Amino acid sequence: MDMDMDIMEIIDMMEDTINKASTVPLTGKIMLDKDELLDYIQEMRLVYPEQLKESKWVKTERQRILEEAQERADQIKKSAEEMQEQLIDEHEITRQAYEKADAIRDMSERDARETKQDVETYVDDMLADVEHRLDLLLRKVREDREEHMNS
Repeated sequence: MDMDMDIMEIIDMMEDTINKASTVPLTGKIMLDKDELLDYIQEMRLVYPEQLKESKWVKTERQRILEEAQERADQIKKSAEEMQEQLIDEHEITRQAYEKADAIRDMSERDARETKQDVETYVDDMLADVEHRLDLLLRKVREDREEHMNS
C-alpha cells in the first residue's frame, strides 16, 4: 500500500471490501479475506502516527503564535498604562496623556487584531496546504485503484 494514504482512504477501502464481500447463505454473514483486512489495519497503524504528528504540530504552532500575539498585546497594553500613569502630573499633561494612551491602546488593539488575523491566515494556509496534498494523494490512490481494477 501507498504510505501517503490517509486514514479515511483506508477506511473507505475497508468499507468497499466489506460491501463487495460474498454473503453466506441464510446467515446474514459475509466472507472476508483475512489478510486483506489485516493489511488495511497495518496500513492504518503506519499512517496514523504521521497524520497525528502533523496535526499536533499545526495545533502547537497555532497556539504558540497566539500566545506570542497575546504576550505582545499585553506588553503594549502594560506599556501604555505605565506611560499613562507617568503623564498624570498636570492638567495639560494629563489631557495629553489620555490622548496618547488612547492612541497607544487603539494601536495596540489594532496590532493585536492584525497579528491574530495573520496567525489565523497562516494556520488556514497551512491547513489548506495539508488538505491540498491529501486531496492529491487521494486522487492518486483512486487512480491507482481504478487502474488496478481495470487491469
